[in-house]
Amino acid sequence: MKVVIIGGVAAGMSTATRLRRLVEDAQITVYEMAEHVSYANCGLPYFVSDVISKRESLLLQTPESLFSRFRIDVKVRHKVVSIDRAAKNVLVENLATGEAFEDSYDNLVITTGAKPRVLPVPGIERALALRNVTDADNVKAAIEKAHHKSAVILGAGFIGIELAENLRHLDIDVTIVQRGNSILSQFDPEMIQLLHERLEKHGVKILLNSEPASISATHVTLADGRKIEAGLVFTAAGVEPDNQLARDAGLKVGETGGLWVDEQQRTSDPNIFAAGDAVEKHGVLTGEQTLIPLANLANRHGRLIADVIAGRPVRAAESLGTAIIGAFGVSAGITGLSENAAIRAGIAHQVIHTHPNNHAGYYPGAKRVSMKVLFDPATGALLGAQATGEDGVDKRIDVIATAIAGGLKIDDLMDLELAYAPQFGSAKDAINIAGYVGNNVFNATTPTVQWHELEAARAAGAQVIDVRSPHEHGVGHIEGTINIPVDDLRERLNEVQLENVVVYCAVGQRGHIATQILKAHGANVRNLDGGYATWSAAHPSH
Repeated sequence: MKVVIIGGVAAGMSTATRLRRLVEDAQITVYEMAEHVSYANCGLPYFVSDVISKRESLLLQTPESLFSRFRIDVKVRHKVVSIDRAAKNVLVENLATGEAFEDSYDNLVITTGAKPRVLPVPGIERALALRNVTDADNVKAAIEKAHHKSAVILGAGFIGIELAENLRHLDIDVTIVQRGNSILSQFDPEMIQLLHERLEKHGVKILLNSEPASISATHVTLADGRKIEAGLVFTAAGVEPDNQLARDAGLKVGETGGLWVDEQQRTSDPNIFAAGDAVEKHGVLTGEQTLIPLANLANRHGRLIADVIAGRPVRAAESLGTAIIGAFGVSAGITGLSENAAIRAGIAHQVIHTHPNNHAGYYPGAKRVSMKVLFDPATGALLGAQATGEDGVDKRIDVIATAIAGGLKIDDLMDLELAYAPQFGSAKDAINIAGYVGNNVFNATTPTVQWHELEAARAAGAQVIDVRSPHEHGVGHIEGTINIPVDDLRERLNEVQLENVVVYCAVGQRGHIATQILKAHGANVRNLDGGYATWSAAHPSH
């Protein structure tokens, strides 16, 4: 059996090493265009700032180590320029010598990854990318040579945010230019505001709803005419599948622009497999094909390809797109559907926001974890979650991701038995609290209104009551609301417009109590989901 693999990073190396462990006599050849294989590309921003100080720490394997342990023939600086499907061979160019040669295969694996999206902006060739170790070397060299320690980052996705943090560690002035109205467009805007504020607190200037018009040797000029000094320019405007080779070979490409594969990662040619960022994935919640450029999926699908080639009857699991990012001590995680994604897909959903502590409040160092959970309003099935905070975000997102994969419902979160000691969690963990709140909403115990629905409710005649303390109300409140503390509510019912009222507190708990009190007195009442904490995150200028 002869297997040729195009691309030697996550998916490609996972395929190669797994296949060797399963089939000792297979002939395995890997062609990689870059100078390195099996490197930790997620660590590149941290190498730029010397948070990861040793370059070799990024190099998980080398061609020599891969041959020594696995007898895999890895050829770096080799580009596959064409695929002859009928003859089952590839044309390869040695980029060091210019020599071209053919190589045959029984099975071909395409793991060409993604490439930076090139913005149609004059001068964009000046912009640096950060996709591989050579890119990181070039970035470090450019930082040393830059006459002015300033940088403009075009895009506010994961790479853009991570790069911004690490450039600030080097005391470089950083401006992010983002086309959309919030950073990290995968998230809903109210769930990413804490990270936005933390970036700005640490000196990162964020320009939303902005686009570059041109790039000169010293500046980036925006579409509105503003000029930003830029000793360095970085492109971080997303990626797109690098699948021109597959297109030229006549392989099927999906509507997403990603290479089409079946449940066994087979392309439209049964002898050719594909995995990684060049390939579209099947979204478990939308039922649609999507692009999810994540290393864990690339590794997982590369391993699966090896199993299929070895004759194992395996199928790829559907993808949730679980991801996390951190900067300056704030983390933001997501799994499954965001609210914006659910709306775009036309998927019915119910939303809850909660703001519990990461561990017991009485134990020193407790920090708030803000969570948003989506579930099916008809069945209670979990659809997605987001979380942000300084500690405990990864734990909660991982639990929700596992719950979705296991087919759990919002009510099931109430009964999950999670590890508890005061320094690690609470007797009622943040996950359990999401279950309690979700149960109340799902069963209509506590009708709610979302932050973005509040103005429509007021326009329809709703009275909005702040049930927090007078002190909390004085510090900050939603304009035009009256203050009746929850403990005074029964004595001040004469001030309440029972036929249509919305209540809110800090995070929703006192609002829930107020809702029950007013319901008992015949009120048509709703609780502002997530309280003032969620509303204020969605209105940062307030």
